[in-house]
Amino acid sequence: MGDLMTTTAGLWLAVVFSGLYHGLNPGMGWPLAVSSALMQRNPRALYSALLALATGHFLAMLVILLPFSLMNALLAYERPLRIGAGIVVIALGLWLLITRRHPRFLARIPPSRLVLWSFVVAIVHGAALMLVPIYLGLCQVDDLEGGHQAASTLMGRNLMFTLGVAVLHTGAMLVAGGAVAIAVHRWLGLKFLTKSWFDLELLWALSLVLVGAIGVYAAW
Repeated sequence: MGDLMTTTAGLWLAVVFSGLYHGLNPGMGWPLAVSSALMQRNPRALYSALLALATGHFLAMLVILLPFSLMNALLAYERPLRIGAGIVVIALGLWLLITRRHPRFLARIPPSRLVLWSFVVAIVHGAALMLVPIYLGLCQVDDLEGGHQAASTLMGRNLMFTLGVAVLHTGAMLVAGGAVAIAVHRWLGLKFLTKSWFDLELLWALSLVLVGAIGVYAAW
């Protein structure tokens, strides 16, 4: 798997699969879309909520990734940055494994502000941070002509990568989360969540550690 993560195709697949994984995780908000549709007794409310959740998730991706696209330091410090990003992701995963606590301030965000809720959740739970090692792998500068390519050209290319990663990842998240939300709302019902679903918190923390470790390995 580590070798796959070092290839461009493998990295783009990681962007897609991480989006699908985030979408399936109820912690990223699809149960709120189901709840919105049930409370309003309007199926359209489900789609509006999903769009709001995706918008917040997309903005969180941009906030985390955009600074890296503007860093000239990528030219000289690409490997240390990739290793450092991987270590940070590992540390967050370990912290979540140890604490097992949800930030209390998330409960203070009203359900009506789904864009803000989704944005904050993607930041504090590390969903956006998980993409950093993958993104830096896509933006590696080994293929540049001896490092002589203009910084403006490099930043322009990286900006396109940022938008591409954020759009593709959020699209995959919307497809996966939306599919589950629609299935629960139309056919499975809320009892499905209590009888058939499983807790993804442990898996989420372990996945952060795994992605961070693969990022460090790929950079090294």
